[in-house]
Amino acid sequence: MVSSSEAVRERVGRKGGGGNGSEGVRKLLLGLGFLVQGFRCFPWMAVNFFLKDGLKVDPSTLQILQCSANLPMVAKPFYGILSDSFYIFGQHRVPYIAFGAFLQAVSWIAIFLSPSNISFFTITLYLLLGNLGASVVEVANDAMVAELGKPPSSSSKNSPNSSSGQVQSFVWIAASVGGVLGNLAGGIAIDRFSSQVMFLMFGILLSIQFLVTIFIHESSLDLPKSPSDRGIKTQLSELLVALRKPEIYYSILWFAASYAMIPALTGTMFYYQTEHLGIESSVLGISKVFGQAAMLLWGIIYNKNLKSMSPRKLISAIQATMAVFMFSDFLFVKGVYRMFGIPDSLYVVLFSGLLEVLYFFKILPFNVLMAQLCPPGCEGSVMAFLMSALAMAVIISGYLGVVLSSFVQVTANDFSGLGHALLIQAACTLLPIYCSSCIPDGVKAKTKPKEG
Repeated sequence: MVSSSEAVRERVGRKGGGGNGSEGVRKLLLGLGFLVQGFRCFPWMAVNFFLKDGLKVDPSTLQILQCSANLPMVAKPFYGILSDSFYIFGQHRVPYIAFGAFLQAVSWIAIFLSPSNISFFTITLYLLLGNLGASVVEVANDAMVAELGKPPSSSSKNSPNSSSGQVQSFVWIAASVGGVLGNLAGGIAIDRFSSQVMFLMFGILLSIQFLVTIFIHESSLDLPKSPSDRGIKTQLSELLVALRKPEIYYSILWFAASYAMIPALTGTMFYYQTEHLGIESSVLGISKVFGQAAMLLWGIIYNKNLKSMSPRKLISAIQATMAVFMFSDFLFVKGVYRMFGIPDSLYVVLFSGLLEVLYFFKILPFNVLMAQLCPPGCEGSVMAFLMSALAMAVIISGYLGVVLSSFVQVTANDFSGLGHALLIQAACTLLPIYCSSCIPDGVKAKTKPKEG
């Protein structure tokens, strides 16, 4: 079965591999996959309001659920190794995307069918199932992006970055468009429909993704060939070898730490904006749309102007900008902007949404860097390990945020200590910059030695 699939890929390649046909199918599969991935903010906006207004949970409980629901993401290396080594009907990417989309559809439709007084434990299980499916899809998609985004092995002086970064930028833009549409639709729908209806809408979208995916055969994607006879043990050993490379190990360690050491205050800020300031859900939706639009613009700017910039300098600059915006949040909570006549809603739209996505700005240049550093054949495993480390870092960040909120005594009715928490958060954000030397300045294309 595997050998016949490879023969089909060879025939496709001879007919025009990398041509318009294969490229179109790849863009359909990856574009839809990352669009839906970005659109996941749509049901999660409903989850936040459902937990706050329906189940009456406090800010800390909300944030604990938000973090704990990401636990399936931590097992991404296992999904990556499985995808790299275990072929299903001669395919090792598309079936996993279909399976993950199916799990997500089942999860969200099950929440829709549940009674409005669903227990906190039950909805947590459903969200864990949904994120399990999402993590499987992301692993398969990230592996394809890494395979397609690797620089050529030989030098190409005429087009030194012709392919590197192009695929990453495309899927980044697709995810950003999904985020814009998801937040815009969520801001409108949250006032017009119940949360359960929004869960159903997203379940239908996932069902469409599942149906589209099962009709795509991997041979039509013309993916770069990789040995198909390697078992899980071989994949695991190759992953360990790759992680022993200092430029990969230290980069991932720094990247994960740069998230983990920042105490997240998302749940607290959500309650502060909605309960204390009385910001309407539509304004929050517009704020998130503005942030996602900034992500979309960032993908375009990076692809056109910043790909050649040193990854270390670019990522460090983003880290410093995050700290500046957090200090701006401190001024906002203290009412400084209000004294200058700036309405709370305007600040939330322009700055809160932008800060929320600034966390993810550095993912794009870092993914491009890792795709270049990643050894051939274990792209899925390495990229999955990276995303696993990021997921664990985000979980730790969320739990630290709960601890920090408790330390400064922030509750659903008392936000007097929020300013101090924001200052501590900004200081923690600056710390990783002092160790940014762990990130390589860039990757040079391998050149063949001249004969003679």
